[in-house]
Amino acid sequence: MSSDPSFDFCHLSCSNAVLFILVSTFAQARAAEINAMLKAVAQKSSNSLVFQTLPRHMRRRAMSHNIKRLPRRLQEIAKKEAEKAVHQKKEQSKTKCRKARRRHINLVAEFNRRQRKNIWLETHIWHAKRFHMVKKWGYCLGNSPTEKSYRACYRAMTRHCLLQDLSYYCCLELTGKENELLKQLARICSIDTGLTFEEACCLSGRFEGSLNLYRADRYPEDMLGPVTFIWKPRDGSENRHLWIWMHPALKQDILRELKAIFQCSEPEEIYIPEPVTTSIQEEKQMDGVLSLGKKRKKEDKEGEKAVPVKKIIGDGTRDPFQSYCWISQTTSIVISDRTMEILRYRLIGPLSHSVLTETLKAASLQTEMADSETELNNWWVENCKDSEKVSLHQHQSAIFELLEGISSPSEMPPGTILGLTVGDPRVNLPKKKTKAMPDFEKYQDNDKVRQLYLEGVPVDCAHSFIWDPDICKNVTENKISEQDLNHMRAQLLVPGSHLDLGPCESKIPILLVQQPGKMAGEDRPGWGSGWDIYLPKGWGMAFWIPFIYRGVRVGGLQEALKHSEYQRTPHTPNDFPDCQAGMQFAKELEASLLEKFKRRPPAKRANYVKMGTLSPFVCPWGQLTKNWEGRMKASGEFVRQSSPHPECCVTEGHSFCDPKAEVVEEASPETREVEETMEVTKFAVEWKNEKLLMQLSAWCYPTAGKDRRIRLISRLGQKEMTEDVFLPILMSYPRALVWVNLSLLRKGNPELHAMICIPTEDDLLHLSKNKLFCGPQEPKHRDIFKHKVQKLKEEKKKKKKDNMKALEGDPLGIPDKEATEEHEDLILGLWADALPDVTSHCSRTLLGYVTRGDFSLAVGCGEALGFVSLTGLLYMLHNQPADKKGIVLLRTPASLQYRFARLNIEV
Repeated sequence: MSSDPSFDFCHLSCSNAVLFILVSTFAQARAAEINAMLKAVAQKSSNSLVFQTLPRHMRRRAMSHNIKRLPRRLQEIAKKEAEKAVHQKKEQSKTKCRKARRRHINLVAEFNRRQRKNIWLETHIWHAKRFHMVKKWGYCLGNSPTEKSYRACYRAMTRHCLLQDLSYYCCLELTGKENELLKQLARICSIDTGLTFEEACCLSGRFEGSLNLYRADRYPEDMLGPVTFIWKPRDGSENRHLWIWMHPALKQDILRELKAIFQCSEPEEIYIPEPVTTSIQEEKQMDGVLSLGKKRKKEDKEGEKAVPVKKIIGDGTRDPFQSYCWISQTTSIVISDRTMEILRYRLIGPLSHSVLTETLKAASLQTEMADSETELNNWWVENCKDSEKVSLHQHQSAIFELLEGISSPSEMPPGTILGLTVGDPRVNLPKKKTKAMPDFEKYQDNDKVRQLYLEGVPVDCAHSFIWDPDICKNVTENKISEQDLNHMRAQLLVPGSHLDLGPCESKIPILLVQQPGKMAGEDRPGWGSGWDIYLPKGWGMAFWIPFIYRGVRVGGLQEALKHSEYQRTPHTPNDFPDCQAGMQFAKELEASLLEKFKRRPPAKRANYVKMGTLSPFVCPWGQLTKNWEGRMKASGEFVRQSSPHPECCVTEGHSFCDPKAEVVEEASPETREVEETMEVTKFAVEWKNEKLLMQLSAWCYPTAGKDRRIRLISRLGQKEMTEDVFLPILMSYPRALVWVNLSLLRKGNPELHAMICIPTEDDLLHLSKNKLFCGPQEPKHRDIFKHKVQKLKEEKKKKKKDNMKALEGDPLGIPDKEATEEHEDLILGLWADALPDVTSHCSRTLLGYVTRGDFSLAVGCGEALGFVSLTGLLYMLHNQPADKKGIVLLRTPASLQYRFARLNIEV
């Protein structure tokens, strides 16, 4: 080796190998590694603090707040950490202790804050402790009880009483001249669907009416939704008042249409409702509290008495600068939004009238003011001086007492309205929960009860002071607080005895409306009947708790759904696919079901493509009606040369045999996509076309065999099923849907979105030979998208590897994701392309879909509700044998097994 110092390399020899190392390069590389190592040692790699890095035997509790407890070598680092934490820490309000949070004033403030986003009902706190709560339509509502009560709620509806809070339903009040109101309201409803606003019995204010609303002059298209309405009885005034009650999902569409037809505009002076109301006796109550319990009032920094937090009563989300009253400049018609101004409770069951009569007592008459406190009921004293109003109140009270002798609310005329003024129900609370029962001996063989059955409530007894907003406001503001009532009870000489408030007792105007229950069909008539109670706001809990003490069971949204299911009536908005709210509900349901499907592991998902289920999460109504119309045109059956009613067609306006409809398949892909998105609006549901539904109902029954009903057609005055009869129906309604109910003949439990199919001749023959035959099976389909999904999965794996390599080499060179986004909609088990012909995709022709299905406790077998194509229904009934009319097949989306069921249309 050379000893010359000028050489900057060394020469090593080992056997035959020679290695040269540049000293400068080697030293630089090692220096960089040493620096990196020192930096890693000095920098923390975890989120732990300095004192947490010490060994456990050296740690002390005080180190977290006292830096001097740390070793000196770590104290500087700990100081920097403390300074850094101070700068990063946000200013957070100190959370109060639980005792402070549970103070009444703080609770009210917190509840008011939480009501600014979603509306709370007055029974919200009661429900929140006992129900699963959901946020829907801008409200916080109780969905179902936390306890097991499915059968108990059904028993309550069948034998006793079920209570529901329907205060989330919206009320629009129309005020104006009767002729002007009826003239414009006739444009948004049709006499073909049954009742209208002009019905004489409803126009007098004696009965409640119900109907379906449509956009102006657009019937049967563009449905807005179902509503109920109540006319205020005539009182000699020129103006009439009308309440229209609707589901909150329908409110905006209906309100927009009403403002359009009446040409209403915003008023110059904005009407500001007062959602925050408190008792005007607040100062008196607080003084009483101070004298009774010697409690100190909260004081602010200046030492003055702090203003107490006001509890929100009504809609807490209302904008005080937004108008809730609209006036027409041409007709002077006023539309007022009284949502949450009037509370609404529903009692369901045969003993609901017994609960009413035991809980509520008619207000006592008074003509003089006993002391200054009777100014609270000044409006009642003034009315008691009028002899006509006194006699009216006595008549209403007598009729209300007669309800105790009725065995069921269904015995009353449907929609009967009874106005009443009652006393404070909190005074009549029993010592413990009791079960209200009717007293038949008291009114046995009473002529008055029999007259009430036959004639109903007189017109003058339908009047109620609840129509007057000023009286309602007075009643709400002058309500006696629970604290005062408890104080009065504590001063009774005999604890637990009846509390007599005398003239100080509040007088509350209410409105009772009878609900008829199940009216369609022949089985279980009157099931689910009851009463609706309308109250002024602020009195929710004052009526709710006394009802609970009479043994009622409380239901939520799920119980309301089951109530309509057992009545076999459509539920809002679930079963209204032809209105905007129903379409929105279907979209949200599809999204939730798809998300739930994706959360399951791929091996645990049902392959709907192999099952032959094209659309498991949504019902393609537009596609169904379009395919049935195309089948009839292609086959040539039921087709004549010209349509007798081309103007009545529910589709685009062309006749039933219009050849232009066949050009759709030759259109460009862009126009085809637009047309497919618009198909959902090209069908209509025949809800209450009584003539058509009665005819279809008669044809669905077999006219031969054991289940024959020969007399039914003649009894209903309907015609036999011939081409001359059903061809005009086909021409008039080529894309109509019909509401049907189905009962399974044997075992089986129908589910949501189950398919209603037409049985073949072999299926019916097999059923006639073997009554225990469950039904045929659908052959398994081939999954045509499986190889695409596998190919996509391989591409994703490959791209993932490429991305990892790109990140290691060049972080900026990440490949684009445009290619993968094209196939993101490919999910194993779901149909990915545009839907083919849904009617002929499976071995059995598709007729319709199930919107609700379950095992029915009322019938003891599986029952389902849904829609079928009117064209397909007529085709099936025309081809079925006489002894098998109305027999269909049901198949759930995730099963290949068909089940026999009987289709029925109840009228």
